[in-house]
Amino acid sequence: MVSTEKPTGNHTGKAASRTKRADAVRNQQTLLAAAAEVFVTSGVDAPIRQIAAKAGVGMGTIYRHFPTRADLVTAVYRHQIEACAEAGPRLLAEADSPFDALRQWIDLFVDFLVTKHGLADALQSDSSRFTALHTYFLDRLGPVCTELLSAAVDAGDIRPGTQPYELMRGIGNLCIGRDTDPRYDPRRLIELLLLGLRQPRQT
Repeated sequence: MVSTEKPTGNHTGKAASRTKRADAVRNQQTLLAAAAEVFVTSGVDAPIRQIAAKAGVGMGTIYRHFPTRADLVTAVYRHQIEACAEAGPRLLAEADSPFDALRQWIDLFVDFLVTKHGLADALQSDSSRFTALHTYFLDRLGPVCTELLSAAVDAGDIRPGTQPYELMRGIGNLCIGRDTDPRYDPRRLIELLLLGLRQPRQT
């Protein structure tokens, strides 16, 4: 028997609400990705209008989501941590070798670190927020770096014994000064660091 009852509209309303929420999340992710790109090239003090233009939105949209620059920088920081964390397993599955996966992941990590260097200034006296973000950074990215290093060691690509925290800390230190000295390119030294990790091939 075919029901003659008319839809109440409840389900339609819920579906529309879910669609709107999904659209809002997607739009916010697009905005954060655009802001991250601008921060990498222009620093965390880049004009909001530059970020709005990159994201293809009005400045009001940015201020509605992120009332202060600290809110925006914090959100970008978390967004980049998640992107970096999620990239690890994907790169391991797609790259030609675990070493290539590690190298590509470190390239993403460097982009993230360049943005991170302006974080303390952007948050100013909000030390509790900075501490929480740093803890989140280590908790999320430490295990990913561990997985990539272990895979590269197991494949015979790099020497054993490198600690994930040491590698992340060392790369971070090499990135210091990149914004203030145009003659300095940390990626060159990071490439030398990675070459130094390579396991000599048996002849």
